Amino acid sequence: MACDSSPPPGVSNRADASPAPAAPAGHVQIDEAPATGDVEPLVRAALARASSAKRRLIVYAGAKWCEPCQRFHHAAEQGELDASFPDLNILVFDMDRDGERLASAGYVSKYIPLFALPAADGSSSGKQVEGGVKGDGAVAYITPRLKGLLQM
Repeated sequence: MACDSSPPPGVSNRADASPAPAAPAGHVQIDEAPATGDVEPLVRAALARASSAKRRLIVYAGAKWCEPCQRFHHAAEQGELDASFPDLNILVFDMDRDGERLASAGYVSKYIPLFALPAADGSSSGKQVEGGVKGDGAVAYITPRLKGLLQM
């Protein structure tokens, strides 16, 4: 059985910088970052979109092989995080593919997943949480840490 390459509603996997359709009010919005281009302008554009919609933006870096990343991403796609983060836009990067360009913008971590608050110029603000736990508790471990980060 092959994997379907089309993303669920509200999720974009396009290689260009165009955002996914806006998520309905009260839902997490997930945008896959383009595979090329400098990080800062991509983040600035995502910040502008989020701000105009009165939403918050978090930069997220994970990896396809990372179990906590997979569990968090799945929970976000399935609407399981909507109650906790009803006005959150997540700009998703792949640490394996994007690690160097993320680092050049200050998004550096020892562990993944990485959740970082961007500065107005698109670089990292230095406010971040990183790492997770494997297993069924992965999302429950990440959620309060992400809430704390968003309150900074």
